[in-house]
Amino acid sequence: MSQDTNDTIGLSRRKVLAGLGAVGVASAGAGLGTTAYFNDTESFEGNTLTAGELDLKLDYKSTYLGGPGRLEHVQSMGYPDAEELGDGRYLLDQAPSPADMQAWEDLVTGEEFDFCSPEADEFLVNGDGIPVFTLDDVKPGDSGEVTISIHICDNPAFLYLAGELTENAENGQSEPELEDEGEDTDGIGDLADAIEVCVWYDEDCDNVYEPTGTGQQQELEVALVSDVSGSMGGAPLSALKTAATSFVGNLSSPDEAAAISFNSGASTDQELTTNYQAVQNAINNYTAGGGTSIAAGIIEGEDELLNGTIATPGASKVMILLSDGQSDDTAAINAANDAKNNGIRIFTIALGNADTGLLESVASSPDDAFVAPDPSDLDTVYAEIAQIVLAGEQKILSGTMSEVFAELADGEALDGDRQVEGRQPYPGATTQCIGFEWTLPAEVGNEIQTDSVSFDLAVYAEQSRHNDNPQVAFNGTDVNSTSPGPAPNGTGNVSGQN
Repeated sequence: MSQDTNDTIGLSRRKVLAGLGAVGVASAGAGLGTTAYFNDTESFEGNTLTAGELDLKLDYKSTYLGGPGRLEHVQSMGYPDAEELGDGRYLLDQAPSPADMQAWEDLVTGEEFDFCSPEADEFLVNGDGIPVFTLDDVKPGDSGEVTISIHICDNPAFLYLAGELTENAENGQSEPELEDEGEDTDGIGDLADAIEVCVWYDEDCDNVYEPTGTGQQQELEVALVSDVSGSMGGAPLSALKTAATSFVGNLSSPDEAAAISFNSGASTDQELTTNYQAVQNAINNYTAGGGTSIAAGIIEGEDELLNGTIATPGASKVMILLSDGQSDDTAAINAANDAKNNGIRIFTIALGNADTGLLESVASSPDDAFVAPDPSDLDTVYAEIAQIVLAGEQKILSGTMSEVFAELADGEALDGDRQVEGRQPYPGATTQCIGFEWTLPAEVGNEIQTDSVSFDLAVYAEQSRHNDNPQVAFNGTDVNSTSPGPAPNGTGNVSGQN
């Protein structure tokens, strides 16, 4: 009977080695000739272990709203390449420069330029501090903004924004200042308590905080344009009231809403207002009857958004148009094109047997055209539109400069994915923009004359793998300084720390 002598399962390494040693001794002792055995070798060769890389790089664009006709003065403050952008706003500096590449915001949000390549280093902030704001003669009503584009190369990382207020100096007191605040006894200025600061995730890297998510402006004005023709009677109108009033309930000041209804003609049932209950009451009072003129509804909605009693020029203008019927295509499309050319974003909802092709043509884009096959679907559709319109850009910190930098002193944890619950690391090879804006309100008085502030701002990256308890530990700075009157004692830098 044969026996399998190759079964070594259950043998420890020590036993196997001892057995091999015994075979060797026995063979040598027997003095036998050469013996051949079947054999085979498989190997894993060329193994290497290389430490990974965590590389943080920054680029930025900074602007200053300091009043018209001051380009030469701005250039003399350390910005030889400054440009006047109009309306008293100046481009201070940016990296990469548009002279080197395309427009900054298009570059950082595009895919043409590899920010993580070694060749990119000459265009970026990669470990060296550079000035951002070194401004003198800052006056009430002035403001400045820097958008920092953060690039995480190679490996995922937790990010922090950190900063420090390094100086808040009185710099003596002018006569008007002395009269306004009395004699200074501690040498601490009032400027850091007067300047307002806002920090946010600038999703489109355009230097503008957009809380409503609908465009370049900070205020939302929305007209709910609703079909109340005869075919809307019963369940459709009831569902419209529930869904539209729920949408209005999601708004918050300074957002404004208006209620517009249309059938054969159109009417403004509630002008633009922040009294959301008034808008909801107008919608709840709708009754169904008459024909369907989508063009009339669009024209009425456009007029209220552009010419209404409290319509704000430059606000984000949105129209949400619902219809369940057929209408004159040419008139509706012409009215919609006019509204869109005037900066109004149009969302459409095709309910039931509505002309979906027409409503898609009326909408600002195919993605802004929604279909509700049944009245019960309206809640979901209005909620989807609300998510688009109201999502906006998320604020990180806001308050006076003193308050914001008190928070930044311990490091402010940044979230790599705001759509997922809980703080997330930033994926490798990703770009994110952070906006930082300071404003000296126009109503600030003489108490800040000659005062100056200096502050540091830094971005810190820490590996996320095996890191269940990320800590803040930064040692680099970005400094910005602003002062009304004489030049500040501080300088300004930006840096990224790995």
